[in-house]
Amino acid sequence: MSVHTRRTVYNAMCEARDWRTSLHLARVRSKALRYKPGSIVRFSNHTIRISDGPNFYILYKDIFVRRIYHFEALCNDPLILDCGSNIGISILYFKSVYPKARIIGFEPDPVVFAYLKENIAMNQLDNVKLLQAAVADQEGRLTFYTDSKYGSCLSQYLPADVRCSLLAREEVHCIGLGDYLTEPVDFLKMNIEGAELSALGGCADRLRMIREMVVEYHHLPGLPRALHKILALLDEQGFEYLVNDFDSQTNVAVSAPFRLTPNTRYYLLIYARRMD
Repeated sequence: MSVHTRRTVYNAMCEARDWRTSLHLARVRSKALRYKPGSIVRFSNHTIRISDGPNFYILYKDIFVRRIYHFEALCNDPLILDCGSNIGISILYFKSVYPKARIIGFEPDPVVFAYLKENIAMNQLDNVKLLQAAVADQEGRLTFYTDSKYGSCLSQYLPADVRCSLLAREEVHCIGLGDYLTEPVDFLKMNIEGAELSALGGCADRLRMIREMVVEYHHLPGLPRALHKILALLDEQGFEYLVNDFDSQTNVAVSAPFRLTPNTRYYLLIYARRMD
């Protein structure tokens, strides 16, 4: 078989795979849009209670289908820090790949944390420690705004186009990420709604305890632009990285033709791996 023929066959197989994936996701999305908050959903041998149908679809698509948090562990019981666990779908994914994984999950939202705790128990996952806390640069208590689904953040990271009067206000416990970098960490997942530079920068001298990480960067109206600082920090600490923009369904603002305004909001995934 010639190189041209092999390439043609390979491209055809990829197109067929992509078509099947798109069809599957279309079916899941159609069902998810009808789910009400508090619904019980079964998928991939898991059973969970969801806080929001559209949010469940995006999490399932990105985590279980696109596998944005996948990593190749060097042992069968990797230590994983899950910062911003939401309702626990990322933890379910980690446990489906590495059943013996040791996981610490952080989620500050009191309503969402109840879903998270129930979902971990419902799926009988062991070696999972859950902490109702926000990940920051130090320990303490801070003001937190929440929609009790997924649009939650510490007050200093509230986007300029979001009315705080429409959100519930809480005082939440915060922990410093560095307090949990006292031993080698196989994988760090971070989705903390704008606080990523503060959390990482607050323990810069300990980041080398992490082997691999995926950090979600939030470019939100009114917030400081920190992408270049995060990438510089990772470079200084010996990490090589790549940046991914999810897909146009999750991240509409990154689709061409490109345009930036003060109100542009988009998200990026930063995958980093320590190179020494």
